[in-house]
Amino acid sequence: MAKLARALAAEGKDVINLSFGEPDFQTPQHIKDAAKKAIDDGFTFYTPVPGYPELRKAISEKFKNDNHLNYPFDQIVVSTGAKHAIMNTVLALINPGDEVIIPTPYWVSYSEMVKLAEGVPVFVHTTVENDFKPSVEQIKAAITSRTRLFMFSSPCNPTGSVFSKEELKAMADLFAQYPDIYIIADEIYEHITFEGKHESIAQFPEIFERVITVNGVSKGFAMTGWRIGYIGAAKWIAEACEKIQGQFTSGTCSIAQRAALAAITTDLKPTFDMREQFRKRRDLVLELMKEIPGFKLNKPTGAFYVFPDVSYYFGKSFEGKIISDAQELCMYLLNHAHVSLVTGEAFGNGNYIRFSYAASEENLRKALSRIKEALSELK
Repeated sequence: MAKLARALAAEGKDVINLSFGEPDFQTPQHIKDAAKKAIDDGFTFYTPVPGYPELRKAISEKFKNDNHLNYPFDQIVVSTGAKHAIMNTVLALINPGDEVIIPTPYWVSYSEMVKLAEGVPVFVHTTVENDFKPSVEQIKAAITSRTRLFMFSSPCNPTGSVFSKEELKAMADLFAQYPDIYIIADEIYEHITFEGKHESIAQFPEIFERVITVNGVSKGFAMTGWRIGYIGAAKWIAEACEKIQGQFTSGTCSIAQRAALAAITTDLKPTFDMREQFRKRRDLVLELMKEIPGFKLNKPTGAFYVFPDVSYYFGKSFEGKIISDAQELCMYLLNHAHVSLVTGEAFGNGNYIRFSYAASEENLRKALSRIKEALSELK
């Protein structure tokens, strides 16, 4: 979709891109300054495979202070983005034929990572009616003798749903009964949570040793291009991830690590200011979507996405061409409204479309107006 949007833009069309999965804000200045200082201070050599000790110690303190999780620094591995951190973990845990339970909708790479490790993705389907959260009964029904791992994100990409402490406790109680199942908790959107406090599933002692907590600086600090992610995990898992990473990429960028150190250890005001802007945009988008017939959606409480069910428009047509699925609806909106979106099929549910509100208020208003008009022309 991004490629097609660029092609239309090159033709002179005014395309509004709401397909991006990254903040549209600049990295805060004090983090940029830390990177510049790192260059001047000579941080230009290979780095330790699991990351600089100072950064790993800072992450350990962050886990302790923010999440009440006790991961000593030697149980922290810094990687080239949270995606890299998750891939390391999947490779460390999954053998051919092992099953991995993934609630849908899910971030697009989860299932492909499992396949790369020769594992078998097992999907637990959710809908907008239950806020895109699987029930404990659904998860239990998916468990077999081959189940090795459960993967999920909170806040979630693409739905913006956030699990409460009570919901996580119910899952923890379930997994406590299955000592061979591990849990990857992707918390990359931790700082973009609009209601209440972010909660980590690793806080429950009965499963703590089997939870791999994944985080990073991309979303909460507008540092997507810096490529810094990390895990906190049991020591043997951290050591396995370090060993795997040592053969793929070795240690990640020295300058980016110093910038991440500044992000984690200094003032969070820029992060909270950004979060407030996302909250305002969310409220604006939800209000404007009320004016569009047929959209079914929840109220996302984190991240920066809205994920409406758009199946109301399947079977409708424009100039004799029938819209049969979300992919075709996305193409219609790109070509006729000049708004770029992502089909829910990429996230495991083809009845939905992902809207990113990482865009200016002006562009959001303009995009939703165009979408409303284009959809009204379908018969």
